[in-house]
Amino acid sequence: MTKPEHQSQVARSVGPDPAHMDVGQIWADTIGSTSLIQAMNWPALILILQAVNLSDVIFGPSQCNAFENNQKNACQVRNDWAYCSHLNLNQIPTNLPSNITGLDVSHNRLGVLTPASLASYSGLVHLDVGFNSITTLDEGLCQTLGLLKTLNMRHNQVHLLTEKELSHCSHLTELILADNRLKLQGEPFLALESLTLLDLSKNNLNTAKLGTQLQLPSLVTLMLLNNAISSLKKNDFLFLKNSSSLRVLDLSYQKALKTFEPGCLEPIAGIHDLVMDGNKLSTALTSKLCTELSGTAIRSISLQNTKLITLTNSTLKGLGKTHLTSLDLSHNNMTKIEDGSFQWLHDLEFLSLEQNNLKRLTKDTFQGLRNLTKLNLNRALLKTSSNPVIDDFSFQPLGALESLNMHNTAFLKITAHTFTGLISLHHLHLGSTRCNSLEIITNQTFVSLAGSQLLTLNLSDAKISHLNPGAFSSLGNLSILRLGFNSISQTLTGEEFQGLRQLQEIYLSNGNSKITLTPESFANVPNLITLLLGKVLIGTLDLDPSPFRPLSNLSILDLSNNNIAKVNNKLFHGLEHLKVLKLQHNNLNQVWTSFKPTGAVRFINGLHNLVALEMDSNGLDEIPVEALHGLDNLQELSLSGNILKHFKDSVFDYLGSLRVLRLQKNLITSVRKEVFGQVLANISQLVMNRNPFDCTCDSILWFTTWLNRTNASVPGLRDEYICNTPLAYFNHSVMLFDPLSCEDMTPFQTLYVLSSTVVLTLMVTSLLVHFQGWRIQFYWNVLINRTLGFSDANTREGREYDAYIIHAPEDSDWVENNLLPLEERQGYSFYMHERDAMVGASRLESIVHNLERSRKIIFVVTEKLLEDPLCRQFTAHHALHNLIEGSRDAVVLVFLEDVQDHRLSRQLLLRRGMLRQRCIVSWPVQRERVPAFHQRLCIALGTTNRLQ
Repeated sequence: MTKPEHQSQVARSVGPDPAHMDVGQIWADTIGSTSLIQAMNWPALILILQAVNLSDVIFGPSQCNAFENNQKNACQVRNDWAYCSHLNLNQIPTNLPSNITGLDVSHNRLGVLTPASLASYSGLVHLDVGFNSITTLDEGLCQTLGLLKTLNMRHNQVHLLTEKELSHCSHLTELILADNRLKLQGEPFLALESLTLLDLSKNNLNTAKLGTQLQLPSLVTLMLLNNAISSLKKNDFLFLKNSSSLRVLDLSYQKALKTFEPGCLEPIAGIHDLVMDGNKLSTALTSKLCTELSGTAIRSISLQNTKLITLTNSTLKGLGKTHLTSLDLSHNNMTKIEDGSFQWLHDLEFLSLEQNNLKRLTKDTFQGLRNLTKLNLNRALLKTSSNPVIDDFSFQPLGALESLNMHNTAFLKITAHTFTGLISLHHLHLGSTRCNSLEIITNQTFVSLAGSQLLTLNLSDAKISHLNPGAFSSLGNLSILRLGFNSISQTLTGEEFQGLRQLQEIYLSNGNSKITLTPESFANVPNLITLLLGKVLIGTLDLDPSPFRPLSNLSILDLSNNNIAKVNNKLFHGLEHLKVLKLQHNNLNQVWTSFKPTGAVRFINGLHNLVALEMDSNGLDEIPVEALHGLDNLQELSLSGNILKHFKDSVFDYLGSLRVLRLQKNLITSVRKEVFGQVLANISQLVMNRNPFDCTCDSILWFTTWLNRTNASVPGLRDEYICNTPLAYFNHSVMLFDPLSCEDMTPFQTLYVLSSTVVLTLMVTSLLVHFQGWRIQFYWNVLINRTLGFSDANTREGREYDAYIIHAPEDSDWVENNLLPLEERQGYSFYMHERDAMVGASRLESIVHNLERSRKIIFVVTEKLLEDPLCRQFTAHHALHNLIEGSRDAVVLVFLEDVQDHRLSRQLLLRRGMLRQRCIVSWPVQRERVPAFHQRLCIALGTTNRLQ
């Protein structure tokens, strides 16, 4: 077991181990706020404390202060554990449940730990009294707590430790006495037959010899780090000779470890993990340690931060007779590794050279590591005056290597043989690498990996500026390609990914801010499952076909932070397996607007397998009714940070599977049942905080009722769901809205509906009469005349004249040139007063008489006609009479000029709407259209006046 794993196991077994409370935190608990203390000066603070104490003396503790003190001194009981840390206690609480199995009273002011104080909790299995001021360990403690397994007394003041204090603790499995000031006398650990972990770190011990008799037969982990051991003598670990289960020994950070006597580790030859971090081990001393480990069962050695500057080809020779599988040489500022230094470690599987300063790797650096599967070179080669060098074939001995981490390394270049020999390599991490060869990736950059089984290639933050065609064509098995945080600036034509038919994930997000897509960008990666393009795109996605059309297997697509403003309906067509779509922080506010001539763009319809959709911060002010149609399996919808205010009633009705809805930071004032009732029925989490809610009965009543009854999670409900209106609830929580105020609203609502209906009816009627009153009156007169039988339409077809022509005197020439010729060509008979009136007859009588003898009445409409007083006062009235008593075909209007309808009505009492469309004819401006005019006029004259 490694050191971190062992420490985490200790933490789990003894319960929580919170950080030590400092003085500032204690003051903050006393007053209530650390920030308040920081803002005040000390004299002001003292005055406040004096005032508080003085008020308590005069008036007694206030109820508020008493409540706060009770809360402060209350232990938390969860899952048979009592947590009483950081409560300023000076004794064990007596009011805890008697059946607790764990007790944490760390970070208090306990000075003694008596068996009597724990007698009520005889079932304790775990006891944590760390970070107190306990000076002795009472010998009756284990007698009183007969089931105690773990005892943590870290950071106390225990000094003298003899055999009697632990004589009854044979059932203990873990004992932590780190950070005391121990002085061992006799055989203090002799009775601990069940102990598996003993931690004596930071006690200033000057020897590893903890006893002279054989003891601790069950010990697995011994932690002696941060002591003052200067030498490991031959008999130091003799007391553990019968401890066949011992596996972990931690001797890190000794103040002056300088000597390893021959045979010092022989009594504990069965250990698997040795941690020597932080000791100053020279090359010679490291070699001596390896010699002492020869022939042992050691599996893992950690030599971090040991000042091992140079590794020679004989330093690790002593490990040749072991089966070492893990070696950590990180954080040593190592500058040189001689060829053949690792030749002795045939069974090594993990090697870490992280955080060193190596200048060169040669073809013999890793000689002998035929079973190595993981090599960590993170920051192992750092640039100083010049880049370090990795010779060709440096990794050739590593035929079994599966993972190579070269993150944050710097080396001169990548050649055609840099990675030759890594036939088993699956994962290569070159992120943040500084190498000139990576600035432009060509089809030769990774040719040395052509024979590998590489699945993952990480090139994040490698200063890449361009990808040439076939850049990764040598990596036919590649599954994951990470290219984020680079400086790639180009149009992706698709040739960059040639040969990557097995690629499933591409990470291009962030940094690559000038990438343009084409319809063929991803044509060579049809099996892609994850595509991350956040904060990288320029140009448009309004392409046909879509760049994503070849990606039928795509499951995750990230297009966030790209300022996308224009898309089309086919952008995501064919993405049947898409589950996660990220579109947040774009500019899609016009995509869903209904005011565009082409309407809203339904670009996400049909994504039936979509599970999560993020469209935060897009400036959306509306959601079309069918915008979310087809998202049958959507479980998470995020629309926060927009300007949404009103919602159509059925906008969320399609989302039957939705479980998480985020609408925070919008302009939502009303949460109505018609909109949210169906979608919130099955919701598990709702995030709608930071909206300006209108806390009125119509807007919020149903919502507050739902909030009081729901089992769904609503984060920030009490503090961030705030009313904006009306004034009575301004800046108050929506949960303070009183539903009872809405119970008597029914009569008023009915009255409101009735009064609103009456007012609206009157308004509509007034507007209708004002603008269409003439039409109503006209049709009413026609209906009355025909109902009462006043019409003579059936007798008018045998009239003497086909039409009576009414025109202004100034239009006589036009009539003679364009209407009268129809008498000869078409056989019509027209009546014109100037031509056909009898000499000496009364003009008015002649007009009335001849109107009755004419089947049609033709008005030649010009501005001059509207000014003719006889026409306006007499002739037009008879024409209107014919329209009312006859039919709408009795009058024909021939417009020689564009006369407004309101002038026509005012002067002649006629409107275009009174006549059928075929009875309105306009004189054309173009001469070639005159025949068409005559044809339309003949059609109007040829229609019957009989009622059909």
